[in-house]
Amino acid sequence: MHKLVLAASAAFCLSFTAASAANIVETAQGAGTFKTLIAAAQAAGLADALATGKNLTVFAPTDEAFAKLPAGTVENLLKPENKDQLAAILLYHVLPRQLASNQMLAGPFHVRTLKAAGDRTLAIRKGPGGVTVDNASVVKADITTDNGIIHVIDSVMLPEK
Repeated sequence: MHKLVLAASAAFCLSFTAASAANIVETAQGAGTFKTLIAAAQAAGLADALATGKNLTVFAPTDEAFAKLPAGTVENLLKPENKDQLAAILLYHVLPRQLASNQMLAGPFHVRTLKAAGDRTLAIRKGPGGVTVDNASVVKADITTDNGIIHVIDSVMLPEK
């Protein structure tokens, strides 16, 4: 009986380790709801950085979030000549540190994103109705990867010019 419990415990630990061993890009690809985000990261030349960077937080818009943008916006951003603009938008969704939901303060506070064309900050509000980041709502928090954390958001955040 003890051997059976020990074997089951070992199998559980191994499956848990394997499940959390994916990086941010692999985790997003596996979810199946971030196809546009992955395509945008590849077009902007950021997919490798998201896969190999350490201690990142990504506020990841779903495919539905990208679909809310005006018609033609995504297609336009994916053009090679708009690579810098696309990179700036995507980097606005990434923090250079891990920020779990239990580390978020009540009320509004600001966090610095990865630099693109200048310093950018996100306004995060944690309240009874949940967490908002700029004007996006976090719909699923704290997806742990081997190189950071993903928080799923319902809108694409556009940095002010």
